[in-house]
Amino acid sequence: MTETKVSVKDVSVYYRSFQAIAGVTLDIPANCITAIIGPSGCGKSTLLRSLNRMTDLVPGARVTGEVCLDGQDIFAPGMDVVDIRRRVGMVFQRPNPFPKSIFDNVAYGPRLQGVRGSALAERVEKSLQASALWDEVKDKLQQSGLALSGGQQQRLCIARALAVDPEVILMDEPCSALDPIATLKIEDLMRQLIADYTIVIVTHNMQQAGRIADYTAFFTVTPQRTGYLEEFGATRQLFALPKSKITEDYVTGRFG
Repeated sequence: MTETKVSVKDVSVYYRSFQAIAGVTLDIPANCITAIIGPSGCGKSTLLRSLNRMTDLVPGARVTGEVCLDGQDIFAPGMDVVDIRRRVGMVFQRPNPFPKSIFDNVAYGPRLQGVRGSALAERVEKSLQASALWDEVKDKLQQSGLALSGGQQQRLCIARALAVDPEVILMDEPCSALDPIATLKIEDLMRQLIADYTIVIVTHNMQQAGRIADYTAFFTVTPQRTGYLEEFGATRQLFALPKSKITEDYVTGRFG
């Protein structure tokens, strides 16, 4: 049985009076890729952001229920939010390198942790190697990260997330701005990374979920625009033999 890394228990998220998602319960397995799919506006990104308390940054946002990381509720009083976000990193939809050198992009987080000197250089190299970018940039570490191609920039952002030694990586449609070749590089990278990390990815691309995800969560939405989890399971089972008619309609393209 696969160990659970993140356990979501009856989680609802509100933006002031609007309920964005309702009563979500699922267990995210360790060292696997879990994809979250569903129509626009069903709360996929909202759930993703609740997994490292980025919802705290939205004025008027409120989360009920529990999100347990290794059995500890990250919303419990006294939890260190900075440490939670170190342990649960985020890669966004569009590559967002800092206007700094490639080296300084990756070194940013470790420097905040007090890493210096040769240990910092080793951390940067290790993170760039883990993100499959080292061979392409090792001779131009002082060049701007903004000078890289879109796919390289996204791998730089993955390296930046890896540099603070996380346990979970959240990815919010990380390939939506990339061409097919760059997308396949990111997908290959994700499959390599789960040897050491747990990955949760939001994607609109069902073919991508089918290619890379071990488990898939299908979200849909009520007439009141509140998102909820319709079905969760092993990806092959969910796509081939979904338990829900709504899931079947969505994965076969009849959803409307």
